[in-house]
Parts: sequence; C-alpha cells; structure tokens
Amino acid sequence: MLQGFRAASQSWLGKIVVTVVFGLLIAGLAIFGIGDIFRGGGSNNVATVGSTPIPAEALRTAYQNQIQRLSRQSRRPITPDQAKALGLDRQVLAQLITEASLDQKTRDLGLRIPDAAVIRLIQEEPAFKGPGGAFDVNTFRDTLRQAGLTEQGFVQEQRAVAARLQLAEAITAELPVSLAAREAIHRYTSERRAAASFTLPEAAAGEIPAPSEDEVTTFYTERKSAFRAPEYRAVTLLILDPATLAKPDAVPEAEARARYEAEQTRFGTPEKRAIQQIVFANEADATAALARIRSGEVTFDQVATERGLDAKALDLGTFAKSELFDPAVAEAAFAAEPNAVSEPVKGRFGAVLLRVTSVQPAARKPFEAVAGEVRTEIARDKARDGLEKVHDAIEDQRAGAKPLADIAREQGLSLVTVPAVDAQGRDPQGKAVEAVPDKDATLAAIFRSDMGADNEALRTRSGGYLWYDVTKVDPAHDKPLAEVRDAVVAQWKADEVSRRLAAKAREATERLDKGEAIEAVATSLGQEARTVTDLARGRGKDGLTAESVARVFATPVAKAGAASGEGTARVVFRVTSATVPAFVPGAAGAVSVEQQYRTALADDVLAQYIADVQKQAGVSVNEAAFRRAIGGEY
Repeated sequence: MLQGFRAASQSWLGKIVVTVVFGLLIAGLAIFGIGDIFRGGGSNNVATVGSTPIPAEALRTAYQNQIQRLSRQSRRPITPDQAKALGLDRQVLAQLITEASLDQKTRDLGLRIPDAAVIRLIQEEPAFKGPGGAFDVNTFRDTLRQAGLTEQGFVQEQRAVAARLQLAEAITAELPVSLAAREAIHRYTSERRAAASFTLPEAAAGEIPAPSEDEVTTFYTERKSAFRAPEYRAVTLLILDPATLAKPDAVPEAEARARYEAEQTRFGTPEKRAIQQIVFANEADATAALARIRSGEVTFDQVATERGLDAKALDLGTFAKSELFDPAVAEAAFAAEPNAVSEPVKGRFGAVLLRVTSVQPAARKPFEAVAGEVRTEIARDKARDGLEKVHDAIEDQRAGAKPLADIAREQGLSLVTVPAVDAQGRDPQGKAVEAVPDKDATLAAIFRSDMGADNEALRTRSGGYLWYDVTKVDPAHDKPLAEVRDAVVAQWKADEVSRRLAAKAREATERLDKGEAIEAVATSLGQEARTVTDLARGRGKDGLTAESVARVFATPVAKAGAASGEGTARVVFRVTSATVPAFVPGAAGAVSVEQQYRTALADDVLAQYIADVQKQAGVSVNEAAFRRAIGGEY
C-alpha cells in the first residue's frame, strides 16, 4: 500500500490530491485540518461539509501559506488585494472543501489506515531522514517542532491523507480507454496534410485613397472607445532602501582597506597547488618510506608503485587551501616546498606522504581597482542596519501629516516625481515610466489610492520601503477627433486593406473551388503558388502561420480556403492531401496516448465523484466568517 502512495505522488493523482494535500503538508509544513492545533480557535467555522467543519483558523493558515509560496515563486511580494484579485482566497477554500469532502466520505465508508501503515509512511518520508539516509526520530521531532506541530496532530493528518489517497485510487484505478477513443486521438494527433498556397500581401490591396471627412467622422464615432485615453495619475514617491540610504564617500579608507584584506579571495584567485599523496596504514610505515626516499634507495613514484597506486590514484588534484577536506593535509601541503616530499602527516584517513608538483600563485586585484565597490558594500551594510530606524522616523513624520517633500529633505533622501502614469506603467506618450520601482505592486497600490489618502508604506524587493502620495488624477476620457485624427485615419486604412484582401481571398477561393489551378489563380493576382507538405496541427511551417494551418485542417481535401497570414496578409490555399499512419495499439506512441487520455479521464471522474460527495453531504459556507478569516470585509 505504501508503494501505492509513493507511486500516486508521481502521477496525476499527485497533482490532484498529493499536491493539494500532502504537498501542502510536507513541502510547506503547513497542516490544514489538524484538530489539536486549531481547536482553540473558536467554533466560528468558514464552511461545513456534511458533519466535517472547516475552522476559520485552518483557512487563514492555508491562505497565508499560499500567499507566501506564490510570493517565493514570483520573487516579489503578493499583497492581500492582489491575492484576492487572483482568486486565491476562493481557490484555497475550494481545496479545503475538497479535502473535507474526501474525509467525510472515508468516514462514511469506514475506511481506516492501520497504525503500522501510517508509521511506515512517515518513516519513508525524505524530510525525516538523517545523514545516513534512514529515518531519524530527532530529525522528525525537530522538523515538527520548528513548524509548531504536535506528533499526535501530524500522525492524524497523515492518516487522513493516506485515506484520501486510497479512496481516490479506488475510484480511478485502471479506467478503461475504448479502442474507438484511442483511434480518434491517434487520427487527430498523427494526421499530416499538404496544401498548395499563395499569400496576398498588403500591397495586393492596391492604392488606398484618403478617406473623406464623413468617413473619418463615422469611423471615429463607431470606434470611439478604441481611442479612449486611460486614467493617468501624478504621484510622488519616497524610496528608502540600502542603495538610497548608503553614503559610500563617507566610508573611511582604513575601514575599506580592512574589508578588502579580510575578504581577499573575493578580489582575486587564491594560491592553488597540485598535490600527490601516498596513504599508509600507520605513521611508522610512512616514516620508513620517507627514510628510503631520502636515502636515495627509491623515489616517491616507486613507493607509490610498490603500494599498487597508479598515476590517477596518486594525484590528489589541484586545490586552494580552503578546498582541501583534511585540515592537516592542507597545512602540510601549503607549507611544503615544491617537488619535495613532506614529513609524515596524520590525516583523517591515515598517515600520508605528500608531494607538491606545481604551484599556481595567488592573484589579487589592487585595492585601488576595487575601492569603490568595497566602499559601496560597506555603506549599504551600514544603511541596512539603520534602515528600520529611518523607517520609524519617517512613519512618525507621516503621522504628523508632514508632506513627503519635507520628509525627503530632512532625511536626505531624493523625492521621485512622476507627472503622469497609467495603470500599465506608461506615460501619455506610451513610453514606460522607469522611475516607478516594483511596478506590479506599486502601480496596483497607486491606482487603489485616492488623492490625500494616508497610504501605508510598501515593502520593496530590495528590502526597503516606499511611500507614495497621489497628487493628481486625470480620469479616463474619450479623446476628441482632432487629437487622434492621424491614428483614426491609419486605423481606417488598415481596416480597408484587410477588407480588400479578404474580398480578394474570397474571390480566389471561389475560383479554386470551381476547378481553376492554383498556379493560374496566383499568377493572375501577381503572386506565386507553392506546396507545403508534412503540416501538423498547431504548428506553423514555411510561411503558414499556426492559424493558417488550423484552417487547412478544418478544410476537406481538394477544397480551398483562406486564413490570416503574417500581419495584414491573407493566405489562400487548397488542401492537396491528408495522411494518417496505421494505428498499432501496442506501439509506444499509442500507449503514451492511452495513458494521457486515461489521466484526463481520471481527472474528470474524480472531479465528478467529489462533486457528488459534496452534493450528498451538503456544503455550507459562512461568507461572513470567510471574509473575516482572509483579512476583513470586502
């Protein structure tokens, strides 16, 4: 059974159940639904499935954990408002309802996982294995303690997860895939087509005369929303981060030189030595061998040969001192003269004789070449240490309603003024506004705010803070025709080109369907026809876009059609052939297709089963408790 659990975690079931449940349990170390952890949170449940409650604290913990995980994945902070906009709150609630539904059903069926199976499952979990690769009880307890979990609660949740997996496996195991379905999928995925085609470029539309004033006015009136100006906002930004707070010029030279000397390896390469070694069982044997070498009786290489060492085994490698695993060997090797045999060294694996065969001298950039970099690092470290103090001072000044401009001047910081920016970060000329840091989070906050609002500071990716004030709001509005006339005329001409090309393509298609040769039709339109073979669904080829190929596959053999080409161009084609290789049920490709279809089928079956369980058990959601749990009314 345990093998089944582990196999399930690698399959579609892992995506549905393990990723949702067990993945959140182990990978995130956030447990949802453990009674002895959440029981103290009160009886205010956000939802109930049958007789299975979902406590508010369980939802809150799961929701916050998902926000943190999404922030790590996107490498930027996700605000609660952004999480709600993404629907993350409802997704987490749906996950917990799914888990509760499976728990309810396992209880109804009397499904119970034996203690021995749960213990073995925990012991096989890689997160609880020690350095030797076996289950380590201290690692297990330390991991739970760091996550704030109890052993009893953890074991209970493990038992529930295993029961859910077993139930889901029983529902979806070995679902049959009909031969008809496999053949249909094979035909769809392996069919290849050939088509003769030609392209009508923009020039084929001919000369487009300038539109009349009435045509421009009518076009503008019908499409006024396409020329609408978005909302723009003027904003002032006060940015506090280690880079803006740092003062490299104030770092004394002595301090910079001390950092430079303490971190020499960063500014160059350390000395490296090529080392050979012979290992002996004891120090006496090593001493005797050294005496023979120094007397001239044998050489270092001959001693190695006597001990059955080839050149590969003799060479330890080329290392910097810090790279050598054995401290005693490192000290001896970097104290030895090149090509001389060392005194016996008591290494970790026995007594050794060493010989250094070559030395790569250390190389280091002079202080003057890196002084600016060193000073900047020191200044940023100091700024990082004092960042919170400055933050608190600015917050005190903000609480006193002091303007950002005055705060910036008193704190010695630069105030960034953005005259106009839209929600996508562009100015009225359509250029990106580079002055706004962390655009996704910052712009979202700016466009949620109002003029005169007391805004909370935002955390930046660099570890600092950003304060902002909206100083002007220019609402979205329709631009007058006089302001956008050139854009209206350009769009009118583009539409006219598309209309003319579509008409020409339609006429060409009708001629082809009446039996004319595609070469003759193409020549009459000043174009050249060509044949493209081995076309596959979803992939463009030889000038045919993916959309054109889709139209080729939607058109019967020997029939003609037209589709959009590159830019404003139109493609006219005639399907010349369609081939499908023979279906061999036991072939590797057919087996893969069958497995993919079985996966999709299993997803649907399990989803339908869970929906039926919820329908029979009954699901109720306390919307007020839900809103409170995820961060307040909204």
